[in-house]
Amino acid sequence: MSKIIQDIMTKKIVTITQEKTGLDAAKLMDENGISSLIIENDKKHMGIITERDFVSKICCKDLQPSKVKVADIMSDIRVYANPGTPIEVAVQRMINHKLRRLPVIEEGKIVGIVTVTDLAKELRKTILEEGLLSELSE
Repeated sequence: MSKIIQDIMTKKIVTITQEKTGLDAAKLMDENGISSLIIENDKKHMGIITERDFVSKICCKDLQPSKVKVADIMSDIRVYANPGTPIEVAVQRMINHKLRRLPVIEEGKIVGIVTVTDLAKELRKTILEEGLLSELSE
């Protein structure tokens, strides 16, 4: 039986509002040890901001993070999965769109996120389980 995204997704979503600054976002990401934030407005999820956004939209333009609004550097969420999406389908979406994180949306709300780290942990677990099973069958 194929595993689904719900089995491996990170359920703790850290959000920030669009009127906060890039510096606020960077501090929040650092405090939580994460590489992205979901942008929220009136409890609606509007977008995502990632480390890549900081590099391309702030650093490369030599802007001050404290003067840039999150709304100006966030990206719209165009590609996502739902909790029942098979892992292999989610992986293919991430490859096709060159994404390192994939929001998980259910009934219009973000309920989780799948990152390359989540996928690596699942792969490690699968490899270890398969190795153990092959040792037991010998």
